Amino acid sequence: MLIDRKNAAQFCEELRRQGKEIVFTNGCFDIVHAGHVRYLTTAKNFGDVLIVGLNTDESVRRLKGASRPINNQDDRAEVLLGLKAVDHVIFFGEATAENLIAEVKPAVYVKGGDYTLETLPEAAIVKKFGGRVELVNLVAGRSTTNIIEKILAEKK
Repeated sequence: MLIDRKNAAQFCEELRRQGKEIVFTNGCFDIVHAGHVRYLTTAKNFGDVLIVGLNTDESVRRLKGASRPINNQDDRAEVLLGLKAVDHVIFFGEATAENLIAEVKPAVYVKGGDYTLETLPEAAIVKKFGGRVELVNLVAGRSTTNIIEKILAEKK
């Protein structure tokens, strides 16, 4: 289910009242590939409910450049929600997910192994309210950037 950002805190509080352990991750998820599926499946295994903070189109452009995203935010959300591991999606437009994490207050925050606790700005806020951070190894050779580069190379 797509959660309206203005209702995120209240929605998550209700999940906690139901005894659900919330797992949260975030990203662009522009062209979903096997690496994403494995990552999200692993993330879901850390708790009961997986919520994905999905970068808005505007924020993806700021992060990845003018040619991105390839797929618009509504399509990206629909694809994520079609995955067995993903329970909910919330759009966010900030440079980091810190504000959204403060609203969601997940028990577990999951990011890829290309981060460390020191390079992950969201880690401090998760720890501040008693959550934990899990870093998941990425699948080698699987990335949206690699897919785009392969497509562009084949066009030449």
